[in-house]
Amino acid sequence: MNKIQKLQELYANRSKHSNYQILSTKLSKFLPPESTEVKSRFEQERLDIISSQLDVANKSVLDIGGNTGFFSFELLDRGAKHIHFFEGNKEHADFVTIASEVLEVANKITISNEYLNFNEELKAKYDIILLLNVLHHVGDDYGDGELTIENAKKQIITQLISLHKHAEYIVFQLGFNWKGNPNLGLFENGTKKELIDFIEKGVKNTYEVIAINIAEKKETEIVYNALNKSNIERDDSMGEFLNRPLFILKSINHK
Repeated sequence: MNKIQKLQELYANRSKHSNYQILSTKLSKFLPPESTEVKSRFEQERLDIISSQLDVANKSVLDIGGNTGFFSFELLDRGAKHIHFFEGNKEHADFVTIASEVLEVANKITISNEYLNFNEELKAKYDIILLLNVLHHVGDDYGDGELTIENAKKQIITQLISLHKHAEYIVFQLGFNWKGNPNLGLFENGTKKELIDFIEKGVKNTYEVIAINIAEKKETEIVYNALNKSNIERDDSMGEFLNRPLFILKSINHK
């Protein structure tokens, strides 16, 4: 089996997070659409707003829960100096390992096939951390499985704060439902305002909130715009994922 065939096999591996990201632009040339089944989570739209607000050129990036590497590979294409890719799913980590060889960027990406232990001090410092839609899986994909929902909320804030000394900027997103279970809502009414207030209050002594970006439907397209009085209202017709705000946080204490 050659590397391309192995990539196709790994990408199609069935788990709850399979096909969770589109393929990076360069990688899609090796894996044509007819060979893969992709379930987009609006990666390109999120990448566009992130890239417009953060300069990644010559920056080191920690991608926590990087899945099949869309953001890691795209940031390398935009000039990132080095990526540290953390992913607990072995098939996804193996996919990124082989993809990095196919794309000839293996020397620019370190791959850790494990779930980040937020209770342990990171050994390295980075310019940017991507923490996209990971923390609401505490007690599920990683961490203590015996948590109550209130303790899970406390851990979400604790884990987010634990990263503040390790990067100047954190790009952050959080789901509304603990463990992705709609019966375990993290907030009483499931509103964007509740989620935003929860994050802003929790990190006020640790991070400056640089931007809060909200997905909006423009005709047939999805675009992320700055938070305003109109888009703060939850729009269930867009689905739960597109109601998740995208935060750019700047560490107050980073040196």
